[in-house]
Amino acid sequence: MHQRRLREVLTRLALAACLAACLAGAAAGTTVAAHAASAACRVTYTVGSQWNGGFSANVAITNLGDPISGWTLRWTFGAGQTVGQAWNANVTQSGGAVTAANVSWNGSLATGASTSFGFNGSWNNTANPAPAEFTLNGVACTGGTTVSPGVSPSASPSRSPSRSPSASPSASPSASPSATTPPARTVRVFWLKPSDVAYDQRYPDGMAKVVREAQRFFKQELGKTFALNTPVVEVVNGDQPRSWYENTPKCGDKYWWAVCNMQEELRRKFGLGAPDSRWINVGEVSAEGDGAGGGGGNGWVILSGHDADGAAGLNGPMNRWYGGMVHELGHAFGLPDATSTDGTCMSASLYDYPNCHFSQAQKNSILNGPYGSFLS
Repeated sequence: MHQRRLREVLTRLALAACLAACLAGAAAGTTVAAHAASAACRVTYTVGSQWNGGFSANVAITNLGDPISGWTLRWTFGAGQTVGQAWNANVTQSGGAVTAANVSWNGSLATGASTSFGFNGSWNNTANPAPAEFTLNGVACTGGTTVSPGVSPSASPSRSPSRSPSASPSASPSASPSATTPPARTVRVFWLKPSDVAYDQRYPDGMAKVVREAQRFFKQELGKTFALNTPVVEVVNGDQPRSWYENTPKCGDKYWWAVCNMQEELRRKFGLGAPDSRWINVGEVSAEGDGAGGGGGNGWVILSGHDADGAAGLNGPMNRWYGGMVHELGHAFGLPDATSTDGTCMSASLYDYPNCHFSQAQKNSILNGPYGSFLS
């Protein structure tokens, strides 16, 4: 599906990058800040959703002082809350004391820069108050300037309004991005959630289900398959609202805008190449716009909102989305579209999934192609 055009787009992006390198529940909110050689910070803590025994929170940090190259945020829970799975930060807890440290891509923060991270936690079903105070690199975040150590973050806070195909948050969110770099030679899956789209557990759960089905299908067809990571889906808080991804020109035709804007952000945040020799990368963004779509090629699958909705069970029969993922991963592994409806999953017969199959020539091409060594 549009594989040749996508390959051309991704090749242009890779060449441009190379040239540049060669040339050079309840919503609780609290705000706080500080200063050293000139250190100051502001923190906004928001409970985006809350359910029986659990909740999901977002923490946004703004550096008001001198630039920093790494950060550690600390706070204490006063009502017995505990942190479970976290994303975009390494989070540990001892008693009520919580420590969150930057990951590789969001540690450097210029003056005025912001970043955010999130986590799922548990509470006692009686009270879930926001922490009373935060410190960043040892400096109390009060929103003003003091004299002490230094602080900062960079990237952009995630908010939590709503996404079109209605979706009440899952009663038990649990999947989010890996805090450490996944092992190489795997298929790495991202859900990029624009800043004005609410977190919904059905999306990471559904995407994991779709890519696991593709993993099973590759094993059935090839006798080998690709490895996935834990968690399977890395949830990425987008830097921009949904309309920005949909309406900011990127990669020529409007068909590509949402997915190319997503891919550029993922590449920047995670240091990904196009192609990338370490992983095959699958990105889905909850944004679409008029005529938007996606495709696969050069070790990438980039998909827009209707595929994300389909994986979440909100948009048509699941076999359509299973077949679509197999088809686009076929492109990512190096296969072109079939020239006719020939019963292979690289033709229009993918709509009849799981009754499509790879031909022997397609199997040989995958196994002998640039990512064949990823399969075991």
